[in-house]
This record gives sequence, structure tokens and C-alpha cells, in this order.
Amino acid sequence: MLPQPVLIIGTYNEDGTPNAMNAAWGGQWDYHEIMISMGNHATTHNLNRCGDFTVAFATEDTLVAADFVGIVSGRNVPDKTARASLKAVASKHVNAPVFPAFPMTLECRIKQKLDESETGYYIIAEIVNILCDEAFLAEDGKPDVEKMHLITFDPVHNGYITLGHRAGNAFHDGQALK
Repeated sequence: MLPQPVLIIGTYNEDGTPNAMNAAWGGQWDYHEIMISMGNHATTHNLNRCGDFTVAFATEDTLVAADFVGIVSGRNVPDKTARASLKAVASKHVNAPVFPAFPMTLECRIKQKLDESETGYYIIAEIVNILCDEAFLAEDGKPDVEKMHLITFDPVHNGYITLGHRAGNAFHDGQALK
């Protein structure tokens, strides 16, 4: 499936330090819910202890840090968020870290796990709150994703692609064919 988002999942380790991992297999599940496919990671262990987490969207500006937290395991490098220069603050709505370097973050809580096995599971999570840096708000006060320069994962060539400009208007442009 293309495009694949570059999602940074934030949790706390057992010792309370912030942890981040890069995940691409996720998306919208329902209006207020998301789905993420989780393998067997330190983050998965953290989610088994506490079902709260954050999901940030990676950008051109955060690409190196986002890639780093995807290629380095929290099991082997427990201070990987510090090494990635990702400062964390506590979420006000869930028991998980927020990384302000990312322009938009979803504060989430697991509602359901599907197909649990030794290799991981699928998360269905409620979006409890959405945080967006004011610099990335449109005139109407809603997030302006064009300003964020979000990246997607290219699984064909193992690369990242920046999302471009607005190409049209959903639920409108097709009206011309009626």
C-alpha cells in the first residue's frame, strides 16, 4: 500500500525514560481510531505494560532522527531518543512522551489488540487528543499538512518521499463529472 506514513511511536520504558520507534504499517481505523501493526519490539513490550502511547508524523526536518529510531533497537540502545536529539515532554492526556520536534502528535490509548502472537500484534487505538504546533496551523485553526513537509516510506526503493502540494479538493472535484 502506498503511500506509507512514517509514524514515530512514543512510549515509556520500564525505568521511565522515553522511547521512540519508527513504524510504517499504520493508518486510520475509524473516525477517532487508528491501527498500527506492531512487531516484537521494545515498544511492544512497553505497550504491554501500559496501553498509552503517542504517534508523531515524521517530516523532512525530522527524517534523520526518525530513521535512527527505526534502525536502532531500544533493547540495545536504551537512550536512543537522546542520541537522536529528541527531547521529550510528558503528555497531558496519556501516560506517554511527546516529542515536540514533530509538528503533529496523536495522543492514543489502546482499545484492542488483534492477532496477538510472539511476533507482535495489531493495535486498534483511540485518539484521545491531537497536538499541533501553532506554526503548522492553517488560517482556520486546523493542522495544515502542506506546511509540515511530511514524509512517506517508499518500500520499493527503501527511501523517504516528501508529500507535495494540494492536488485537488476531496468530495468536490469529482462533481464535475456528474
